[in-house]
Amino acid sequence: MPRKLSFDRVLFVTILLLCTTGLVMIYSASAVIAAEQHGSPYHFLIRQSLAMTLGLIVMAFLMRANYRALARGPVVYALYAATVVMLIGALLSPAINGTHRWMRLGPVSLQPSEFAKLALILLLAWRLHRAAGEKEGPGASDLGRTVIPCVTLSGFLIFLVVLQPDLGTAIALSLLVALMLMAGGVKPKHMMGLGACALVALLILVPLKGYQLQRVAAFINPGADPLGAGYQVRQSTIAVGAGGAVGLGLSEGKQKLFFLPYPYTDFVYAVIGEELGLIGAGLVASAFLVLMWRGLRVAARAPDLFGSYLAVGLTMFLVVQAMINIGVALGMLPAKGLPLPFISYGGSSLVAGLAASGVLLNISQYSS
Repeated sequence: MPRKLSFDRVLFVTILLLCTTGLVMIYSASAVIAAEQHGSPYHFLIRQSLAMTLGLIVMAFLMRANYRALARGPVVYALYAATVVMLIGALLSPAINGTHRWMRLGPVSLQPSEFAKLALILLLAWRLHRAAGEKEGPGASDLGRTVIPCVTLSGFLIFLVVLQPDLGTAIALSLLVALMLMAGGVKPKHMMGLGACALVALLILVPLKGYQLQRVAAFINPGADPLGAGYQVRQSTIAVGAGGAVGLGLSEGKQKLFFLPYPYTDFVYAVIGEELGLIGAGLVASAFLVLMWRGLRVAARAPDLFGSYLAVGLTMFLVVQAMINIGVALGMLPAKGLPLPFISYGGSSLVAGLAASGVLLNISQYSS
């Protein structure tokens, strides 16, 4: 029987440091904009602090609960159904900035796609765990009983995200599905088939979304449209380059002053690079590498396959999203509207990230 231990303190401290860094950088990146648009330089800082408080409460609760309680069909499908309802609710809500990514609940805006990531991870972990039979029996390589149901259920959630439209999150979810299926032992030939289908879908969707095609073209040739599709990434790379090795100093960045779009959300890493330099940006990136190391360590030491698959999915959810965000800020990937976990402004993203961390820390308390 697994015995309960203390939680992974390295993982815990890393998460708290990332959250604290997020609060500092959100204030630095948003103070001028907040003062002009909302009359107070603390507007975004206060809202993020409230979200962080809620997220830490959720994390503390999930750290104390037993993660095995999630390994039940009714729980898994209830959370999946609730996520579908929220995504449909967002599609039926009034558009914000031309998209239907948010639901309004009084004064609060909720982004269901952030919680869809958690529901998807739980669903896949449960189905892969059932397929493997914990010890023996048909594994995840069983096409009809495992792969097709996983891909079908996942595909429906991803389809709803595409309709918002939010192609960046849809791609992140697809990568998450692929990584979890690989961890579950899906045969390479099946993965190649799924990859080919995903590529065909991407080639169809990108031309349909004109702005996405423009972003890809701007990524290939950044100088072709420096004031249009290539503007965001161009300003981001200028900010990172201006920081040099040690940065201009906290709050001394210039690009955030109405040059760099969304400096406190999508491009907060560029502000880190400008103000804290290569050293600060490198430390943040290193923190996510530590998170990956400790998260995969938790997965390797989990007492059962459900815990292992769940830990892999939660770790990859945080790390892959961070890699994409950092890649965009450095001009290594086309622009995507993905937040940097724990650091970018956004209550839904922060609460979802801390909820994922709570489950990871809970799994870390058990060993075989």
